Formats: sequence, C-alpha cells, structure tokens
Amino acid sequence: MPQPDLPLEGSCLCGSVQIHITAPPLLTLACHCRDCQKLSASAYSLTAMFPADAVTTDGKLVLGGRHSEQRQHYYCPTCMSFVLSRLKGAPNRVNLRASVLDDLSWFAPHVEIMTEEKQPWATVPAARSYDRFPTTAEEMSALMDDYAQTMVRPIADPKTQNRA
Repeated sequence: MPQPDLPLEGSCLCGSVQIHITAPPLLTLACHCRDCQKLSASAYSLTAMFPADAVTTDGKLVLGGRHSEQRQHYYCPTCMSFVLSRLKGAPNRVNLRASVLDDLSWFAPHVEIMTEEKQPWATVPAARSYDRFPTTAEEMSALMDDYAQTMVRPIADPKTQNRA
C-alpha cells in the first residue's frame, strides 16, 4: 500500500472547513455499523486514523450526529459534511472521514469493523476483519503496527542524502 505524500489536505463539501495533516495515517478502516451506513448513505464509512497533533482544521466544526460522552462527531455547520471523530478513550488520535481528503489514491481500508451489521453485498479489500470493534488498547496497537508494516515508504533521493 503506498504511503501518502505529506502534507495531506482536504475540505468539507462546501470548502468552509479545511483540513491539514502532517503525519501519515496510523490505520485505515471501513466501518459497517448501521450508524455509519446512515451517516455515509452507503454500506460503510471510510476512516483514516491520524495522530491528533498532526491534524489541524480551519473553519468552524460543530458537534453533531449520534455522539456520546465516549465518541464525538464533528461536522461543517454549513454543508453538514461529517468531517472527523474524537474518542474519549483515544485522545491522541483523530478519526478523519477519508472522503474529505483531496487525494485518496493511497487509501485502502486495512481493517473492516462491525461486520455483523455488514450488508451482504458489500465487500472491501481489508486485510483484517472484526465482527464488532477491537476492544483493547493492545489490539489497536497491534493493528496499527500491522498497518505500518504494509506502508510502502518512498525511496530516498540519493542527491539529498548525506554522504560519509
């Protein structure tokens, strides 16, 4: 799987919210839960998980959707595009809706979750699959390590390398 060129840029549908990302994704996934089906108007939603300190936004975001104390979903108040989620149990990560990124040529879901609610005709090329959500920090860490191993790193330009 190719690694995206950084920085990554994106926006909501109307462009009122701009997204800037300075680090590669920690994990990519497709979620088949009924909430994501309804939110995305599709069989699943696509998410790219990033380090929280690598994601900045310009423009107003509002809390909305089916959120709780444990998970908060943020939207553009103008076009109502679903932009990102933050999880209370994972304050160092941001779950970005992959569709807001300008370039998705590098994107493929590494993990699919909530397959117990999956539509029978929906298929994704995920390497890992879960009936529900991964439940432990160790499991998430192992998935992120596994994903990192699949990323194809760009070959360094020999002209820019220091020579000893």
